[in-house]
Amino acid sequence: MKLVLTEFVTLDGVCQGPGSPTEDPSDGFTRGGWLIPFLDETFVRRTSEWLGLADGLLLGRRTYEAFARDWPEITDPDDPFTVRMNALPKYVATSTLTEASWNPTTILEGDPVESVAKLKAEPGRELQIHGSGRLGNALLAAGLVDTLRLAVAPTVVGSGRRLLDHPGMPVGLRLSKHEVTGTGLLLLEYDATGTAEVGEYEGVGAFV
Repeated sequence: MKLVLTEFVTLDGVCQGPGSPTEDPSDGFTRGGWLIPFLDETFVRRTSEWLGLADGLLLGRRTYEAFARDWPEITDPDDPFTVRMNALPKYVATSTLTEASWNPTTILEGDPVESVAKLKAEPGRELQIHGSGRLGNALLAAGLVDTLRLAVAPTVVGSGRRLLDHPGMPVGLRLSKHEVTGTGLLLLEYDATGTAEVGEYEGVGAFV
């Protein structure tokens, strides 16, 4: 399977609490809900198409517990995500969770990098990380993420947990798809290309 990291972020890279001021107040974060003003039909259609490519969901403990609490309670028949979110196989990378109630769920034990590498070797289309910024960041740094999909909100939050912040080697990306919604959300898709290249500026003559 291909490992895909799907995240909602602000222009300054914050991924914490996109859906509500009370969604994730950890570490004293009070500026959640920043994505909601920019939701529109294009965003819903495109993210629904993204989810339609998934053969499994990979989640960290915090995100799993929030999703397991909320998604089974959604009963709107017109919601384009609920049936698939509840039915897809879920894999949780955690060292503290011992039981899982949101079926079908598999708890991954041991080193998450090794566990996810084994999952990727199984047949299928996409194993998608939703939320779970710390897990996604660690797997990106480990070279396991194949594709990064971002919905970038045109807002600067100024505080909160940021997505792309890891001590590993720089990660190279190649933009493969891009779109702008009517509300100004940037929908970006990148393919991971390995360690990021660097260079030295030699003047504009080198580029013409």
